[in-house]
Amino acid sequence: MRYILDASVAIKWYVEGTEHPNANLVLKKLLKEPELFAVPELFTYEILSVLYRLHPEAQGIYSQDINSILHSGILRYPMTENIYTRADRFIKMGLIGYDAVYVALAEELHGVWLTFDARAHKKIASEKLSLNLFETEFLV
Repeated sequence: MRYILDASVAIKWYVEGTEHPNANLVLKKLLKEPELFAVPELFTYEILSVLYRLHPEAQGIYSQDINSILHSGILRYPMTENIYTRADRFIKMGLIGYDAVYVALAEELHGVWLTFDARAHKKIASEKLSLNLFETEFLV
């Protein structure tokens, strides 16, 4: 199974007061087996944008930590016709465009989107393509 890593998970590794045990379990698994994970290219922009809003050391974190993760063997998936076509269906189910791309990638790769966005997860829970890490323990 391929895990699609949402920016909401990675943020919990760096922003004080947002920590969660499941985020730490995801990081542990990612560092051990990066080939099991994937991100859409928008992840790189989204994570940097959020870090700049929430962390005084955003540039250093991205440069050292996030960049290392992105070059560790994790699959960085480009926007393709299949992804934006699949995303359209999830947008019609109520997701915003960014979230729809993550879910479309999960569907494309027969994986699961790991997120802390409980509202987005609820909108597509019947699709079995997402895991709300607030509710479900991530098993390493």
